Amino acid sequence: MSESENGTLLEFPCDFGVKAMGESSDDFDSIVVGIVRQHVDNIAEGAVTTKQSSGGKFTSVTVNIQATSKAQLDAIYQQLTAHEAVKYVL
Repeated sequence: MSESENGTLLEFPCDFGVKAMGESSDDFDSIVVGIVRQHVDNIAEGAVTTKQSSGGKFTSVTVNIQATSKAQLDAIYQQLTAHEAVKYVL
């Protein structure tokens, strides 16, 4: 597969999982979902999964979305990485 004109190997629209990790807290999942929701028209029921680390100190939140463009994904990742509660974004 060759890189397309928009600088990505993805073909839009496509299903895409955005994963963010941070220290466990009561509102970490709502922070991540709130940020993603600012850039996505519809987050389907069941599209959000959370998992705690074995020690319970960290939580990962995955939001499965219908990505429409590289710009949309870039904006989501930029806003997630800028938030103080988010330690890593995949």
